[in-house]
Order: sequence, then C-alpha cells, then structure tokens
Amino acid sequence: MQCSSCGVDASSEPGGLAAARVTWTFGTERGRTVWTCPACSRRHARSMEGRLDSAWW
Repeated sequence: MQCSSCGVDASSEPGGLAAARVTWTFGTERGRTVWTCPACSRRHARSMEGRLDSAWW
C-alpha cells in the first residue's frame, strides 16, 4: 500500500500494514482504490471533504 499523494510506503510506517489500515484514508478514483497517508490526509483534508479530484490538490 502506497500513499497516492507523496508515495510513502505503508510498510515503512510504525506498526506496518496493520496500523496503516486503521490510520490511512482511502477512496475510489476512476474505479480504483487509492490510499493516503495520515500526513497527506491532514494536509489535504478540505479538498478531500470537498470531493475534489486528487489531481487538483
């Protein structure tokens, strides 16, 4: 699992993939699931809640 915004790998996070499934956010764009790390989720929260395409933010 990799952050769609910054590219960080979830396995490098503390707690690995198990923790990432709880702390990371995910959405569906163009029919595929995309994951976003906690840091990018906080940085882009307004754009995400406004349902703006990730290409915009």
